[in-house]
Amino acid sequence: MSKREANGGTVAKGFSPEPLFALIGNPNSGKTTLFNALTGLRQKVANYPGVTVEKKIGECISQHGKRLQLIDLPGAYSLNARSPDEAVLRDVLLGRRADTPRPDRVICIVDASNLERNLYLVTQVLELGLPTILVLNMIDVAEGKHWRIDVEKLSGILGIPVIPMQATSGKGMIELKVAMSRSDVPVPQWQSPPVPEAIKVELAHSRDALAQIGAVGADAKLMEPLYLISDHDPSHYGIASSYMDRIVECRKGLESAFPGWEDELVNARYGAVSALCKEVLHRPEEDGRTLTDRLDAVLLHWFWGGASLFLVLGLLFYLMFSVAEGPMKLIEALFTGAGGWVQAHMAEGDLRDLIVNGVIPGVSGVVVFLPQIMILFFFIGMMEDTGYMARLAFIMDRVMSTVGLNGKSFLPILSSHSCAVPGIMATRTIENPKDRLITILVAPLAVCSARVPVYLLLIAATVSSTSVPVATKVGFMLGLYFVGITGVFLFAWLFNKCVMRGVSSPMILEMPSYKRPALQSIFLHMWERVTVFLKRAGTVILGLSILIWFASTYPKTPGATPDQQLANSFAGRAGHLIEPAIKPLGYDWKIGIGLISSFAAREVFVGTMGIIYAVEETGDEKNIQPIRERLREERWPDGRHIYTPLVCLSLMIFYAFAMQCMSTLAVVRRETNSWKWPLFQLVYMTSTAYLLSMLVYQVGTLLGF
Repeated sequence: MSKREANGGTVAKGFSPEPLFALIGNPNSGKTTLFNALTGLRQKVANYPGVTVEKKIGECISQHGKRLQLIDLPGAYSLNARSPDEAVLRDVLLGRRADTPRPDRVICIVDASNLERNLYLVTQVLELGLPTILVLNMIDVAEGKHWRIDVEKLSGILGIPVIPMQATSGKGMIELKVAMSRSDVPVPQWQSPPVPEAIKVELAHSRDALAQIGAVGADAKLMEPLYLISDHDPSHYGIASSYMDRIVECRKGLESAFPGWEDELVNARYGAVSALCKEVLHRPEEDGRTLTDRLDAVLLHWFWGGASLFLVLGLLFYLMFSVAEGPMKLIEALFTGAGGWVQAHMAEGDLRDLIVNGVIPGVSGVVVFLPQIMILFFFIGMMEDTGYMARLAFIMDRVMSTVGLNGKSFLPILSSHSCAVPGIMATRTIENPKDRLITILVAPLAVCSARVPVYLLLIAATVSSTSVPVATKVGFMLGLYFVGITGVFLFAWLFNKCVMRGVSSPMILEMPSYKRPALQSIFLHMWERVTVFLKRAGTVILGLSILIWFASTYPKTPGATPDQQLANSFAGRAGHLIEPAIKPLGYDWKIGIGLISSFAAREVFVGTMGIIYAVEETGDEKNIQPIRERLREERWPDGRHIYTPLVCLSLMIFYAFAMQCMSTLAVVRRETNSWKWPLFQLVYMTSTAYLLSMLVYQVGTLLGF
């Protein structure tokens, strides 16, 4: 039996049985930056089975040319699991997950400028007895505060290699790889901090009682308290429900005999860590004013903080409409050229129509917005990597408190501006069940990247790209983001007051130091998101495009004009069926087809409209146009433009509030373990979208727009 098998688990699928290193650390310690620097594109991302926690595995090459496996474990402050993230970390390190092998070695990454706080988790990991390497990341930030860490002394006390590092620049990377390449990475010499003997004896009794029923394994002697720490939902933390009654009984016995025993254990560990820092950390008696302090004086100011955020978003949208315009035109030209080539070289028939009128307009209608999506993901990565994202949570805590939530809810909502799926998954860091559920219900109202192509298409149909200043388009996007955030706040307040009454929890947030962004890590993150976007375009969007083309083409009506053929098709009949319901919103039956198809995914609306207008035109003489231009020419039978500014605004309001994402509903079902809340979400969001869109169109019409 190999060492890996003896430790528990099997080799991860797709990787050879090479030494497995686990990267662990506090949030904002630079752990993922280091993982990306070591693995580059040699990594895979999935979820741990049974929980919505991201699993990242990869490989790198040692100094001796040997392959090494790495697993990036979730960030945590402690092994005393109080969230699914921390539970996964604990269970992987203990070898308790059948889907993940127990690591052979551990790399602990700490923020050198916040050494004492980070060493709490490190000392817990050292007590597991796994060969460990300690990385002092952000050493430049610590040196900027005139801190000096005695690396050799720290290494001697802990009995493990200690590597000073600046992961964003690669400083210390060679030294780390040399340490990883050693065949004799030492076992830590750290001893558990002393606790009162009576508590130790009682913990041993509890451990033995749990061992008798199989609730704990042989490793419990190292981690006795972890099995007795209170859990909000034990089923999330790797503890079988059949054992929980006995665990609760043991906890009650400890609490009765030694009130506050958990606090004693925590205080004992912090005392040991504090004593260690006094020996190895030398710093001025008074810390000077750092760059972080000076920046926070502006970025956390009650007025300038909000103004700075407005400027950042303004810059983002300016780049999306100016820098991205050239690449977008190039992509449009490539797809238009491809359509023209196929039309000229293929014999007329259904296969050619499928490619020219279905696949190309359906896929190109979404892919054309790739440059703007890339800019969006790049900005999100920059805000996360510099530490600015945590400041946004702090700023928004003041606003969120007015609707009964706190800044911790804002982080999942901010993540939802990329995609609601990871945003909803990020709510697992919210301890208060009421706050978590409300955040899940309102997170899809944030302007996700799937809405962006729809907004950009409708803005292009509203204003000409050549005659209107970029600032006007930026104003449109800022307004739409404002509408989304307003919807989040409004419904959060409504749910907090009327649906789920309860006490909200205060926010406790560790503010990381500002640091120079790791561009390699940001571009890798952007590439991952772009890959997902393109895979979606090449699979989901492609499949739906074929279905929409089929529904728009069949059944065929001999002798009918293209417009009559489309009206008599399956899609046309569906559009006409719902036209009476959507006409008060200013929409015709063709827009109705787009609304129906986009309930699977919002961005499908763009491809659907491209297919519909392509199917209307037949023959070799047809003029293949980008969808943005085609919308500007679309008219009612009486000659009026369909896509007027008022109709486009009504459509944008509809997509701002409608729940049109099956993936999001599936994740909400998994997170809440019930169909009740996703169905409630579908009803309230779609109803709101319909009523507000109708209000916009009807009031605008009465006012003469």
